[in-house]
Amino acid sequence: MTESCIRSAVEAIHSSPFQAVLHLAGGASQVVGSLLSVPGASNTVLEVVVPYSKMSLIQLLGKIPSQFCGQQTAEDMALLAYNRALKLSKPGSPAVGVGFTGSLASSRPKLGEHRFYMSTRTADQLWISSVTLTKGLRTREEEDRVSSHLLIKAIGNACKVPGASVLLLSESDVSDEYETQFNEDQQLEQLINGQICFKIYPFENEISAERKIIMPGSFNPLHDGHLKLMDVATRICGDGYPCFEISAVNADKPPLSVSQIKDRIKQFEKVGKTVIISNQPYFYKKAELFPGSAFVIGADTAVRLINPEYYDGDYNKMLKILVGCKETGCTFLVGGRNVDGAFKVLDDIDVPKELKDMFVSIPAEQFRMDISSTEIRNRSGM
Repeated sequence: MTESCIRSAVEAIHSSPFQAVLHLAGGASQVVGSLLSVPGASNTVLEVVVPYSKMSLIQLLGKIPSQFCGQQTAEDMALLAYNRALKLSKPGSPAVGVGFTGSLASSRPKLGEHRFYMSTRTADQLWISSVTLTKGLRTREEEDRVSSHLLIKAIGNACKVPGASVLLLSESDVSDEYETQFNEDQQLEQLINGQICFKIYPFENEISAERKIIMPGSFNPLHDGHLKLMDVATRICGDGYPCFEISAVNADKPPLSVSQIKDRIKQFEKVGKTVIISNQPYFYKKAELFPGSAFVIGADTAVRLINPEYYDGDYNKMLKILVGCKETGCTFLVGGRNVDGAFKVLDDIDVPKELKDMFVSIPAEQFRMDISSTEIRNRSGM
């Protein structure tokens, strides 16, 4: 690929809505310069991680790979990058995870092959390619250039932008690739089993803010109180993108089935509200998933949140976990709710002084609705 072709490919990538995290080891170093040197890089690049040493790659993967330069390793790197991109991307922006691991020409002659593996992961597709280069045909810099150009093309394909044909390989080089498509049911199954961390359904027409305003719940069913509380919370925040969030995994019950999840999603589609399906029932895990977010909760949830009983009876453990949530930039907007038969607001709750500034009251005069999804189910015989 000529420099003008590379620039055109990168410009097309930056013009797409996709946002990416890249994990690169052992080659394709020129990808970073190509992506960052073209205006618009901030539209695409969320993060680049280069786990170059073996220990660095082990820490990234959370395990010792069977092969440091291998197909499964590239696939694992891409999946980790995809989940990281989900956390860092703007609400509603499709995410791409990119994994690359290579064993290219070095200062000492290699006994094995000069090869590399590339993988990209999006919500609905996994793509993997392996390339074995002819030994002695190119310098290290030339091998790195070949791998970089092929990876640029792969990123373009993942971002669904047309790419120019790449004639970088010789007849003696060997390459192979395959892709797997995932339908919605498969994506939700992957979420339930922990392979992906969440899936967002952006039913809102306009998404401008980067900060998420998240209301967690079962929403079985979604009712007018939920919608009104979210409207009030959004006005209080001033700037943020409202999202409802359902955990497919429950701490005390079996996980929701795919059909149950899809039924609940339909409620939000009908009213044009964005919903996130996650696999984390615990708030400290939600804070890791959605750093910097404002969580909209009721006073009953706030009471449980600071109750040491839910932390093995350990007050210091509760404090440490919630301070950790605070350090991610998360806050809690607390609406009034009935607690043990009495209506309570944030001022009625004894929040530890270390946590007070992460709790924000939603005044009762702005929102009060003494109804719950449980009561609605009981009344309707659901």
